[in-house]
Amino acid sequence: MQLYILYFLILLGGLRLGAQSQRDDVIYLADPTVFEDEGIYYLYGTKGDNTIKGSGFLVYTSKDLKHWEGPVGSSDGFALKKGDAYGNKGFWAPQIFKHKAKYYMAYTANENIAIATSDSPLGPFVNDNKALEAPVRQIDPYVFFDEDKVYLYHVRLQEGNRIFVAEMNADLKSIKPETLRECINAEETWENTANADWPVAEGPTVFKKDALYYLLYSANDYRNPDYAVGYAISRTPLGPWEKMKTNPLISKLDSNAGTGHGDLFYDKRGRMKYVLHTHLSNEEVGPRKTAILELSLKNQKLSVKNNSFYFVEKQ
Repeated sequence: MQLYILYFLILLGGLRLGAQSQRDDVIYLADPTVFEDEGIYYLYGTKGDNTIKGSGFLVYTSKDLKHWEGPVGSSDGFALKKGDAYGNKGFWAPQIFKHKAKYYMAYTANENIAIATSDSPLGPFVNDNKALEAPVRQIDPYVFFDEDKVYLYHVRLQEGNRIFVAEMNADLKSIKPETLRECINAEETWENTANADWPVAEGPTVFKKDALYYLLYSANDYRNPDYAVGYAISRTPLGPWEKMKTNPLISKLDSNAGTGHGDLFYDKRGRMKYVLHTHLSNEEVGPRKTAILELSLKNQKLSVKNNSFYFVEKQ
């Protein structure tokens, strides 16, 4: 997420942002997430569509993951709009979940993490204009419920973008500092193809299957064409995490640059899906486009189902 201009001017050279005109039928959300509730899929993400005025988190809806409508959020298309909750810039990487009959949005703003609530997935999501306390800048929250505990996976900006986890208190307003653990940092060759001084591992998503925990994450700066997704496994939610030797799991899929930073969800038939973003084209980074693919898990190994990748479009 951070703008480390010098080395990326060298790496990307003439790579431009936004010179190509936008299409009316394409959804431009980066760091996307899909939440299903009562047969409706809700799509949120980091806003990239420059034709839509305002700041916050837009939301689109679909009944089949193919035909999308929106934005349909309660506040001019936004589920969370600037002024209704914490933050005045940098609204990134939301996650939506339902807990005790309320809808929650964990999100990034001002390079801090905040949590807002609503009575509807369409919003308005609101809070007391406070972020979670932390001694460092932090982004990319992912709240994970496991048995009787709740964990916050997130990225701390310290000597790079590094993925951490901590147990949360029951009110979901703070973490238990004594439980904080580092999970992932970008050390492998594929995770830092630019050999940058500030390596990036971000966008955590976690799920559990047969007593094994899986952590999906993205690596490289988001502007790097090699931005890609890998995963690691652990026997406990706090780690230690073992990165898979077959990583990256998703990289330049269907020849699209910058494939990464998404979220895992299940469709109505129980199939495992992953929503992510790509660069606008192989020459231009943004606005980034939203796409969906299907994942398969066999013998504790994840793979991408052939011919399952497609871009999300409006009706």
